[in-house]
Amino acid sequence: MSRELTTFDVLFRDLFNSQSGFNILSEAKAPHPVDIFEDSRGLTFEIACTGLTKEDVEINIEHDVLKISYNKPKQEEPLERTYQTRGVSRRSFNLAYKISSKYNLSKGTAAMENGLLNIQVPFAEEAKPRTLQIK
Repeated sequence: MSRELTTFDVLFRDLFNSQSGFNILSEAKAPHPVDIFEDSRGLTFEIACTGLTKEDVEINIEHDVLKISYNKPKQEEPLERTYQTRGVSRRSFNLAYKISSKYNLSKGTAAMENGLLNIQVPFAEEAKPRTLQIK
């Protein structure tokens, strides 16, 4: 009996698959918008940082864990504001991802442009495909 994989099946499989490129270590009450994908350059994280500057966000690497965080300063809302809709999220977040050894976390780069934080983690040299010459 064949069964189509649902989105939940794929997420569940990838989260607990040790062969996957990363494992999510942190869990938020409401997930922070993050896209994670692999391409020919390596592993890429695109993290929504609406209204933040590069100085607001902290990125740390501890062994094989990539940590991204922002702590929103305590601010009082102006009393004269009566929101009709609140859709722009400026809340604190702490994200942590365990990165596979197939990526070289120490050579990762980060850039922020137009409210999108882009972290690029290249493949480790030994993980890149190689061709052997036959003698």
